[in-house]
Amino acid sequence: MKNVLGIILGGGAGSRLHPLTKLRAKPAVPLAGKYRLIDIPVSNCINSDINKIYVLTQFNSASLNRHLSRTYNFSGFTQGFVEVLAAQQTVENPSWFQGTADAVRQYLWLFQEWDVDEYIILSGDHLYRMDYSQFVERHRETGADITLSVVPIDDKRASAFGLMKIDGNGRVIDFSEKPTGNELKQMQVDTTVLGLTPEEARQSPYIASMGIYVFKKQVLEKLLQENPDKTDFGKEIIPSASGHYNIQAYLFNGYWEDIGTIEAFFDANLALTKQPAPPFSFYDEKAPIYTRPRYLPPSKLLDSQVIESMIGDGCLIKKCQISRSVLGVRSRVESGCKIEDTLVMGADYYEPFAERVSAEREGKIPMGIGEETIIRRAIIDKNARIGRKVLILNKERVHEAAREDLGFYIRSGIVVILKNATIPDGTVI
Repeated sequence: MKNVLGIILGGGAGSRLHPLTKLRAKPAVPLAGKYRLIDIPVSNCINSDINKIYVLTQFNSASLNRHLSRTYNFSGFTQGFVEVLAAQQTVENPSWFQGTADAVRQYLWLFQEWDVDEYIILSGDHLYRMDYSQFVERHRETGADITLSVVPIDDKRASAFGLMKIDGNGRVIDFSEKPTGNELKQMQVDTTVLGLTPEEARQSPYIASMGIYVFKKQVLEKLLQENPDKTDFGKEIIPSASGHYNIQAYLFNGYWEDIGTIEAFFDANLALTKQPAPPFSFYDEKAPIYTRPRYLPPSKLLDSQVIESMIGDGCLIKKCQISRSVLGVRSRVESGCKIEDTLVMGADYYEPFAERVSAEREGKIPMGIGEETIIRRAIIDKNARIGRKVLILNKERVHEAAREDLGFYIRSGIVVILKNATIPDGTVI
């Protein structure tokens, strides 16, 4: 895989994940108590022996750059690197990235300097574990110009995806974006061609793109240079190339989740707590997910009840009840609290004991979750200060709300407490 260059698309402003993307790039959003979204594709690359990796982004890239520089330092005896490329204005390209293809086009001059055979283009907001070496080998075996990674889809979910049709050799011959009715039925394919059993093929007669591509180097460069008006891979570049190039489908039949919305992000995190077998597991020694080593102490639980939950490093939890929740690094939960179906992202630093005592004397709220607070179905972003006897329950069952002045949003019925927000004692949300 030394002849493969990895390109991870960091996405745009991340409006579907707002307010979690208010102060950070989408790939830098915390995940599963200690990771960040970007750790998934980068770890998949490293585990697949792809060590030359660029990450393209243009919004709030400071925290992403800091995380990557502190996490992924390859030996000086290799050419390996993980580097952020932020959008920039030049004489040739005076505007920001206009789409996935345009982002790659604007840095094509840099990618061309590498002596590689293929580019693998990945998304920065998906949760899955994949061996890209098998993906690339399939691309080479079929002599493809472009190979798309696809997932089998059933009838219920098919109309929410961009679907494709293949012939008997696995070559992609047609595309349809979120079809319905008769148009949807026409997109059914025999997925046994890609390796599914006849029973699996009957249950999932459609294939959807994962937004993951392998291009021959010369093919990608030619397509981007000859189509300067086309800005998106999935909607423009690849469909327009299907008549002139050999485009193959590669079946990925494992767990894959696009976590680009607040609801999907919330569900994917809480699904990690399910027993006996969560849909995705971080407990795989052969293909670990890497992240920044923080050298935090073990978490301390004092007379607490914890049910089906994940607790990050360095947490302090006192006499409380936690169920079906994920608590991030340095989370602090005081006595009498009840936390259910909630993602607590934790804190970036410890608040010194003297400062906490001083803050309480002055009537201020220390970092963490105060005594006798009840939280249910919520996301608590980093460094939040939640007072005593606060109720975060969305009792009115509000579906959408934006109360930035009060430190919270509601997205798809999920209460999101903003990063660095302060919620006073006794507040009811």
